[in-house]
Amino acid sequence: MDVSLFDFELPEERIALRPVHPRDRARMLVVHQNGQMEHAHVCDLPNYLRSGDMVVANDTKVIPARLHGRRLPRFKSEGDGAKIELMLHKRLSADRFLAFARPAKKLTPGDRVQISEALWALVIARRDGGEVEVEFGCSGSALDAAIVSHGEMPLPPYIAGRRTPDARDACDYQTVFAEYDGSVAAPTAGLHFTPELLVRLEAQRIARVNLTLHVGAGTFLPVTAQDTAEHRMHAERATVSDSAAARLNEVRESGRKILAVGTTSLRTLETAAREDNTFTPFSGETALFITPGYRFKSAEILLTNFHLPRSTLFMLVCAFSGIETMRRAYAEAIREHYRFYSYGDACLLFR
Repeated sequence: MDVSLFDFELPEERIALRPVHPRDRARMLVVHQNGQMEHAHVCDLPNYLRSGDMVVANDTKVIPARLHGRRLPRFKSEGDGAKIELMLHKRLSADRFLAFARPAKKLTPGDRVQISEALWALVIARRDGGEVEVEFGCSGSALDAAIVSHGEMPLPPYIAGRRTPDARDACDYQTVFAEYDGSVAAPTAGLHFTPELLVRLEAQRIARVNLTLHVGAGTFLPVTAQDTAEHRMHAERATVSDSAAARLNEVRESGRKILAVGTTSLRTLETAAREDNTFTPFSGETALFITPGYRFKSAEILLTNFHLPRSTLFMLVCAFSGIETMRRAYAEAIREHYRFYSYGDACLLFR
């Protein structure tokens, strides 16, 4: 499909630079199956579910994946060496990561990037699109601790370009479900949930199960191709446990509905779904790219944020609810001053 079909104009002032507090007071545009819309708030979510329905959330935890350092000079004339930013996006082993380097043209295999007195990374290989493979001087839990000490929360550029990440982001950019380290971007629909909202959902006997997708380049990289068929998704690590698959199948058998919290949860569910709409445990990499025409097998409801134009995320919601419906929904959200992107408001979509 022509990528221009997924384009739209967004006024810059609609981009949220901070989340609302409490988080569940974010606005929520409800888009029903017939395309009709209504305005609500995330705290109203229990009103749109029934006892026995299931909420599925991503329990990944964001790591402070943005590192700043200097390439050690090759020659005396280079002075202190070039400033380098490494944006880690996929762990390869106990001591190796794939990362996006800025400026990547300053790096060649064999270069060493000094991040702190004790932390450095050796460039093993340079790939297309500014991507490098790096090997750190420490590994395992020692490397994890060093990244926490010296890394910065990887706020997306439309936020980080307009203000400096700070201590508030360490909390704001993490969901209440966060448990397992591994993401370099937040599964942002989960940012709207609060402990109070979870209590209300439980009181209404709405079930909940967690799965894991460690958000990497597959989720956040822009689509640069002119045709969706030419876009290559980066694989991301995902897990659906035996018990999660069993509970999902129980809900399916009961005839109740499944609500996916965010596009990462939905992509993971679809990866684990069989053709008969049941679920199997899964642990591995997924590079599932969903565009209009895709036949969904898992969730009937999707809670998600408002996404960037031409992004794989906007393409997914268009597949879920229809291109024209979502273009109307986004136009309505812009008209009604909804807040967009990672720290913005939400929409609740009924497939």
